[in-house]
Amino acid sequence: MAMMSFLHENGEFMFRILVSAILGFLIGLDRGFKNKPAGIKTYMYVTVACTLLTLISVISVDKYGQMNELVRMDPLRLAAQIVTGLGFLGAGVIIKEGMQIRGLTSAAMILFAGGVGIGIGIGFYGVVIFTVITAWLIAKFGEWLENKFEPIQHDEKDEP
Repeated sequence: MAMMSFLHENGEFMFRILVSAILGFLIGLDRGFKNKPAGIKTYMYVTVACTLLTLISVISVDKYGQMNELVRMDPLRLAAQIVTGLGFLGAGVIIKEGMQIRGLTSAAMILFAGGVGIGIGIGFYGVVIFTVITAWLIAKFGEWLENKFEPIQHDEKDEP
């Protein structure tokens, strides 16, 4: 009986965590296949952590925001802080070697995965899933274009 009550009260939140983990896994799978610095576990943890923190923020407003009329809580305040943390995490994967910069896409993907987690935490399934699919399709199209129209490398000797 206690288990049924727990599932009834928390089933939607557990579903959000599950959807977030699956989407983070899929984002990470794509990056892992490309042998990038952040892979399956990184992106899955980012999406799930952002979903969990967003859920905690939203649930705490419902639970504690009604204590008395002087208590005012903003459920998205924590989400704003998540974005700051994601920037810090993303900066850790950016590497500069001479004139080459690597890791920018991984950093952007970490921020993207965080947005997925926040969106699922709030319960915006449709728009988040649409966003992940759209971003994935456009990225695949971009990769196809890059491979089709690879820039021609010139030797310095060939320049007039």
